[in-house]
Amino acid sequence: MQSGAADNLVHTRQSRWSRFRANRLAMVSLFVFASVLLIVLTTLPWTTRWYNIQSLDSAVRAAPMISPVVTFEAYGVALNPSEVSGWPKLSRLMWQTTSWMGHDDLGRSLFHRILPATLLSLIIGGCAAFIAVVVGSTWGAAAALLGGRADAVMMRMVDVLYSLPYILMVILMKVAITRPLTSLLDGHAMLAQLIILIVAIGGVSWLTLARVVRGQVLSLRTQPFVEAARANGAGVFYLLRRHILPNVAGPIVIYATLVIPQAILQESFLSFLGIGVQQPIPSLGRLAADGVEAVNAFVGFWWLIAYPCGALVVTLIALNFIGDGLRDAIDPKSAQETLL
Repeated sequence: MQSGAADNLVHTRQSRWSRFRANRLAMVSLFVFASVLLIVLTTLPWTTRWYNIQSLDSAVRAAPMISPVVTFEAYGVALNPSEVSGWPKLSRLMWQTTSWMGHDDLGRSLFHRILPATLLSLIIGGCAAFIAVVVGSTWGAAAALLGGRADAVMMRMVDVLYSLPYILMVILMKVAITRPLTSLLDGHAMLAQLIILIVAIGGVSWLTLARVVRGQVLSLRTQPFVEAARANGAGVFYLLRRHILPNVAGPIVIYATLVIPQAILQESFLSFLGIGVQQPIPSLGRLAADGVEAVNAFVGFWWLIAYPCGALVVTLIALNFIGDGLRDAIDPKSAQETLL
């Protein structure tokens, strides 16, 4: 009996993977996203040390070029070759890429800032999506199972939060929590601001999922297997863990893949407004904001806005197509014919 159930589970996973592979846009997006993530992680030992190296004399807003315009010594001082054997040769190879995307107004390599900025935006999006999934699925399922007055009160709270602009919530959280959280983190103000940003974005992204999960649970709680578990004395949390959440895992996974690009876009917008990631830490939104400040009617430093916005667009499109592919793989009824 258990062997048959295991075989069915394996068959289900194989069929879902087959449907996902049939979506060419999703597969191409998965390849692009995996390639970008691999490049970002591979170059992390250098970019985390080089992203803020300034060269005001030789590379102030230098245009993109193949040959580096800053000497290797300026970058080599930020490394400790004794830590990892073989770094000098690899470091020189990485140094050759410093001017590929040009330099900003402080002479910092835009290429070496975009790579960690992409990773930071993905981390913010992933953490915010995790918060949204945990809070939204638990809140919506609990409201549906409790029912009655508890359900009404919990969903009215969701309606109230819906009516508040998330920018206002971010500002209120920064004002109220920044100082005590910074003290708790031994004065690491940038880390405190990053945590507040993640919590704020995740704190407004769970509302839609709560409504979706509540609707799903309302239809599931009248099913015979849920009624049987309730008759045997099962509590609310046991029903959630054992019977309800496994049956709504599909919509939750789909929403998680779609909320990551939404969270990245919100972070970029907040950083663009100056209330997100702060200097010198780079994020895609922060780099785009810096690029807008550098573009004027007299001189166009196009690379400062073109490359960050291009990286943001590629990341968002890839994540959206991957989410669409997962949706079609998990729920075949929603599959649509693609153009490719």
